Amino acid sequence: MSEPEAVATRAERRWPMALAVLVTIGLQVGTPKAGRVTGGWIVPVLELLLLGVLVAVDPGRVDDVSARARRITLALITVMTVGMVTGLSVLIYDILAGRPGLSADNLFGRGGAIWLTNVIAFSLWFWELDRGGPAERAAGSDIPLSFAFPENAMPEFADAGWIPRYPDYLYLSFTNATAFSPTDTLPVKTWAKLAMMLESVVSLLTAIIVIARAINAF
Repeated sequence: MSEPEAVATRAERRWPMALAVLVTIGLQVGTPKAGRVTGGWIVPVLELLLLGVLVAVDPGRVDDVSARARRITLALITVMTVGMVTGLSVLIYDILAGRPGLSADNLFGRGGAIWLTNVIAFSLWFWELDRGGPAERAAGSDIPLSFAFPENAMPEFADAGWIPRYPDYLYLSFTNATAFSPTDTLPVKTWAKLAMMLESVVSLLTAIIVIARAINAF
C-alpha cells in the first residue's frame, strides 16, 4: 500500500473535534447575560468562522499536514482558551465583588459551562500538539510522543496500527479535570505535564469558587 493510501485509511474524521467546538460555542452563547463581557459575541463568532475555514481547508478526514491547516487549528484553540479564561475571570470578579443576583443556579450554570469548556479546550491542545498533530500521527510521523496511552504500553490489546484520536484526548482531558492528576495516560514531555497541571488548576479553581459561593447563595 502506498503512503497516500495509508494516510487516507488511517486519518481520523474531522467531525468529533468539530462537534466539540460547536458544543463550546453553544455554552458560550447560552451563558447568562449577567455573565458576559462587552463584545462577548466576538469569541463564538470567531470560533465558528475559524471552524468553517478549517473544515473547508481540510474536510472529511484530518490528513492535511500543511502549516496553513495547523495555524488555523491553533488559532481556533487559542480563541477558545481566551474565551474560557475571560469567562472565568469575570465569574471570579463577580463573586469577589459581591455582584447582586448571583443565585445558585446562575453560579452552577456559569461554572459548569466554564469547566466543560476547559475540558474541551485542553483536549484540543493535547490532540493538536501531541506528535505534531493528528495529520502527522496519521502519516506515521517519527515525532516523539508526548502522552503514553495504555495502548502504547500494551499494543496486544489495541488494533493493528492504532493511533490516538480525538476521543482519546477528550477522555484524557476529562479525567485530568476530575481527578486533578493523570489516570491511565501519562505525560512524558514537559509541555504536556505543565498543560495538564494548568488544566487541573483551572478546574479546581472553578469548583472551589463556585461551590463555596453557591453554598452561601442557598
